[in-house]
Amino acid sequence: MNPLCRDCPRHCDAPRTDTSAGGVCLSPLLPRVVRAAPHYGEEPCISGVRGAGTIFFSGCNLRCVFCQNREISRSSVGKTLSVPELRDVMLHLRDEGVHNIELVTPTHFTRVIAEALAGVDLGVPVVWNSSAYESVETLRLLDGLVQVYLPDLKYLSAETARRYSAAADYPEAAKAAIGEMFRQRGSYQLDGDGLLQSGVLIRHLILPEHAAESMDIIDYVADTFPAGSVLFSLMSQYTPMPGLERYPELMRPVTADENANLIHYMHVRRLQDGFWQELSSVGDESIPLFDGSGLDF
Repeated sequence: MNPLCRDCPRHCDAPRTDTSAGGVCLSPLLPRVVRAAPHYGEEPCISGVRGAGTIFFSGCNLRCVFCQNREISRSSVGKTLSVPELRDVMLHLRDEGVHNIELVTPTHFTRVIAEALAGVDLGVPVVWNSSAYESVETLRLLDGLVQVYLPDLKYLSAETARRYSAAADYPEAAKAAIGEMFRQRGSYQLDGDGLLQSGVLIRHLILPEHAAESMDIIDYVADTFPAGSVLFSLMSQYTPMPGLERYPELMRPVTADENANLIHYMHVRRLQDGFWQELSSVGDESIPLFDGSGLDF
């Protein structure tokens, strides 16, 4: 593996070794994991009744000012895992009876994760839960290894992406990445219990004062993908975090009217294969403890 990293759209040429961190993601080449345990807070087709077998990685190649997981996304904390150790974590979760193996914020560790997945038969779907700020070339390493893609589609405005995530190229990169995900998996498939076995589920987090941009994203998904081919999840769980004084528009939750109007617009655009949230989802109670659970067995 080349220690000068160009694996994500930033192409930052950062020196990254197995254990020495670098780049915007603040990460080494070997993955650092902060939690590996069943998780019940995803969409019903992911969590089911037994939970998703969720592996949370530290570090991130975005700099979202409103990030709820800042304690791990802005640092290189966690346990460093080799390829065999990462496989063992996946197998241990599988043996606990989870519905899938869900990899959260995995982008900057794609090469090592692909190596781990290529050497194991999990018997359950692998879910790639990412920001979609990814390179098409790097995503192709996962072709045939990941069954379910769970990307965010945060913004279609370059200026909004620059202001909130320090990535003006996010819209074009994310559209290309999600297109590659759809090319790999095609139309979504559910099993008899309504659990997602293959396909793409696109998430969008509503931001306060940005309803028009959310409508643009709904339009984009409805106009880009054939009807009934992808799932869409409209999320109203935005929770203001400390340190947003420079962004006064983000210092409040989404209102009931904003949420209801966007749910209605989903129906207007016939984007009904998917999910939306009630405002009861707001708050930090759904943020798991990044305490190393599942890494000592």
